[in-house]
Amino acid sequence: MNEIESIVNRDLLFDFYGDLLTEHQKRIFEAVVFDDRSVSEVAREEGISRQGVSDLIRRAQEQMASYEEKLGLVRKFRQRRKEYREIRNLAKQLLEDGDRGHAERIAQIADRLLQDEQ
Repeated sequence: MNEIESIVNRDLLFDFYGDLLTEHQKRIFEAVVFDDRSVSEVAREEGISRQGVSDLIRRAQEQMASYEEKLGLVRKFRQRRKEYREIRNLAKQLLEDGDRGHAERIAQIADRLLQDEQ
């Protein structure tokens, strides 16, 4: 995974699981990761060591990754987004060339998405 993919993955994990962190974890994580404040600055403001801030961020990331392993919400989100794009592309092709195969594929994907919702 390249650096950009890693950042996107981290942000998605936080979007889905950030509210499951303690307020303390969430505040420090947001300060360092999203507000781009230094570990030293946050440590000073929070009255803890720089190592404590670094450990807290690492543990928060591990905790969110653990939630993802168990719940798979980010994986499901990415899969649905991929399928929605495929539906959009097939619909465009269907409008252009009227191929019945595209309509059948759209129906299959829609059926699968609807089954996942049950």
